[in-house]
Amino acid sequence: MKRRHFIKNASLTGVGLAVGSALVGCAETPSEDKASIAASPASLPLVIATWHVMDATAKAMEVLQAGGNALDAVEQGCMVEEANEKGQSVGKGGLPDRDGNVTLDACIMNKHGNCGSVVYLQNITHAVSVARKVMEDTPHVMLAGEGAKQFAMSKGFQPEDLLTEASKEAWEKWKVEAKYKPIINIENHDTIGMLAIDNNGDISGACTTSGLAYKLGGRVGDSPIIGSGLFVDNEIGACVATGLGEEVVKTVGSFLVVELMRQGKSPQEACEEAISRIVNKPNSDYKNFQVGYIAVNKKGETGSYAIHQWFSMTKFQNGVNEQIQSDYYHKS
Repeated sequence: MKRRHFIKNASLTGVGLAVGSALVGCAETPSEDKASIAASPASLPLVIATWHVMDATAKAMEVLQAGGNALDAVEQGCMVEEANEKGQSVGKGGLPDRDGNVTLDACIMNKHGNCGSVVYLQNITHAVSVARKVMEDTPHVMLAGEGAKQFAMSKGFQPEDLLTEASKEAWEKWKVEAKYKPIINIENHDTIGMLAIDNNGDISGACTTSGLAYKLGGRVGDSPIIGSGLFVDNEIGACVATGLGEEVVKTVGSFLVVELMRQGKSPQEACEEAISRIVNKPNSDYKNFQVGYIAVNKKGETGSYAIHQWFSMTKFQNGVNEQIQSDYYHKS
């Protein structure tokens, strides 16, 4: 099922989806026994991503099979979706905020625990690549708004109008009856989060989005926030999130999943526990929003889980590039 169709079907009371990521530091922590949890060579390389993005995972695997590293793979894989104008959720062609501005959020994290992020970036298609430049070429982790744009241009990124005619028409149609309130109703959005393990057994991850459609100007979700939308610990595993970013941030979701794997849970068990933390919060309105996680551990085992039906993971491993429907919590 396509991501947009999923969002509509999962909106049980007309409430749509958003995307997410959260706050936490970027440093690695030591494992008890790295050698004991190393992936089998037969299972490598490996790529997983949120949603049905087989072209993106294929590109990432192409990089890995050519001897590239996991960081290059997740960047180039995410760039495929950022350049996909028909997607209306990532990069060029993304749906705008309530003022008609397409604003992008992205982050990336490597095997050393180093990370880079951009928030509220405008007029630059490949936000994930700018995030990588922040990580590699500055002493900072996050750049925002006009500062992020100026930095990108100083690194050779060319500005362009990201609001396509299709997205503009959708925005104009939405404005007819829309009320300017910071709520989620029929508006929706999602992201692409990608994790990869290369032939050396090293893990990297990336996450990129144009955020909640028709959001309040300046809104930032979980996707660019290390620990919420993405977290990588090269000795344990990695996780990325999608769905309503505000709820992911509240539980520092991706970091939580990785820490649960550190405690001995499988990727699947960790994703399920992280979802339970959201739905079991006092006064949780989980029936009216969606969150989904995907995760991988150092063994090359994967997991995915969501609150509602129709969330999926794309997985490329052992020569097979496939979409896998995720199990989910709310079945009644």
